[in-house]
Amino acid sequence: MSVDLSNHRKRVAMVVQYLGTNFYGWQKQKQGRTVQGVIEATLTEVLGCTTKIHGAGRTDSGVHAAGQFAHFECESPIPGHKWSKILNDRLPDDIVIRASTEVEPNWHSQFSALWRRYRYTLYTHPTPNLFVQPLAWHYYQAPLDETLIQEAMTPLIGRHHLAAFHRSGSQRTHSWVEVQAAECSRRGSFIHIEIQASGFLYGMVRLLVGLLVDVGQGKRSLEDFKTIWSTERRDLVKYSAPARGLCLLRVGYPTALFPAHLWFDTQPTFLLSH
Repeated sequence: MSVDLSNHRKRVAMVVQYLGTNFYGWQKQKQGRTVQGVIEATLTEVLGCTTKIHGAGRTDSGVHAAGQFAHFECESPIPGHKWSKILNDRLPDDIVIRASTEVEPNWHSQFSALWRRYRYTLYTHPTPNLFVQPLAWHYYQAPLDETLIQEAMTPLIGRHHLAAFHRSGSQRTHSWVEVQAAECSRRGSFIHIEIQASGFLYGMVRLLVGLLVDVGQGKRSLEDFKTIWSTERRDLVKYSAPARGLCLLRVGYPTALFPAHLWFDTQPTFLLSH
């Protein structure tokens, strides 16, 4: 099958990974290094014209992504699947395009998405580990019971008004969230908390994890936790977990654009008992 190399307006979708440590989040800002800003600048350099990208989610400063999706439009003879290599040859080391492909003109990385899934990682061993530090919250102050955390999370599944986990400064006018999955598991010294929903509130996962840690160490009962979120007591949610432990794990669409190994579960998990 021959490839049409004639110039035509095309929409290109990408799977994007980034280490959020040195970024002021995804969304382009007037000041500060952002993932969107860096990729747009690289595209503009290649194409010779200003090019805007759209992401499936807006991660905050310091938050990572293993399977962020994004798209852009261009008039270029370059086939969609070649953009990943072209961009990776020019992007800095803390951004990688896992794959790219041309999509239909009505496909949208944000509005076509059915769900997003985040993973939060806690490292619970009392001894620090330098290689774990950028990707996990080193929580050693008290033992955490992952079974209590799971019990607290389970009632969140469904459609709820989660204003208790909604930071100020958001442009969203309501706090309704359809939570599709809420899971907590332990691997050695690591606890992984995963939340899947159709969409997320500004700061939601980090505020949620901050309160779940209180449950896991027995400072708050399961009843207290449910009362706080069900009665929308934002004033009682005092602590936001550090950004470094949070990762946008993947985004789901009606039809998968790429093989699963390129986007489904590409954040490695540690397994250390010491």
